[in-house]
Amino acid sequence: MNTPRPSGPSTEAAPEPRILTREDGATIAYHRVAGRTPGVVFLTGFKSDMTGGKALALEAFCRKRGQAIVRFDYFGHGASSGAFENGTIGRWADDAVAVIDRLTEGPQVLVGSSMGGWIMLLAALARPERVAGLVGTAAAPDFTEDLILNGLAPKQRADLARRGFIETDNPYDDRPYRITKALLDEGRNHLLLKAEIPLDCPVRLIHGTADADVPWRTSERLALTLRSRDVETLFVKNGDHRLSKPKDLERLARVVGRLLDQLQG
Repeated sequence: MNTPRPSGPSTEAAPEPRILTREDGATIAYHRVAGRTPGVVFLTGFKSDMTGGKALALEAFCRKRGQAIVRFDYFGHGASSGAFENGTIGRWADDAVAVIDRLTEGPQVLVGSSMGGWIMLLAALARPERVAGLVGTAAAPDFTEDLILNGLAPKQRADLARRGFIETDNPYDDRPYRITKALLDEGRNHLLLKAEIPLDCPVRLIHGTADADVPWRTSERLALTLRSRDVETLFVKNGDHRLSKPKDLERLARVVGRLLDQLQG
């Protein structure tokens, strides 16, 4: 069973985040840099947070070119409120939409890492008039079904039904991931790869061919499923899931920059 991994621990100190309060009282922690549009919204991976290498590198890139950017933590992630085990794909997608609605102005380019690649698609479907483009790195749409549920052994399925959760190894922490039945069940409401995805904005996908967590064919499948005629897929030979080495971060910035130039031109 493969679970998309977080993008890595924080690499540098950061100022205290600002807080967006949701209608139910939950709080979303975020950092926002003012600048020109299209703005950039960074969407993190599963159990990751906005202090990872890709988020910080993109913020630095946007500051340098005067572009607006927002990075934030979903419910139950990082500095935001809530327990991770109570989160679902729908809840995290709603957080992303709330950030777009309340913290950005004008057109936006959504950049999604791993699970964030699924969240960016759901947010774009909810706000197509606000989303000008998408960039996915190791995008993992439908991972709750394709990578977790379909990979469970019979004993794990029995444990899930009996206990309401299972625990899987966490390569970045001594504490295991807790995968809940609610996460898997609710995820079925948001599956995208079984039919055409009705998005027409330009999309750029980056995926490592040695990704041990989300197969590179996921991006290939996503590219073919999108309705947009402007979809480009870049496969990184021997690239891993995180794609957070300096050359990977430079590549991500180039891809985002070229898309911004296209949209601004």
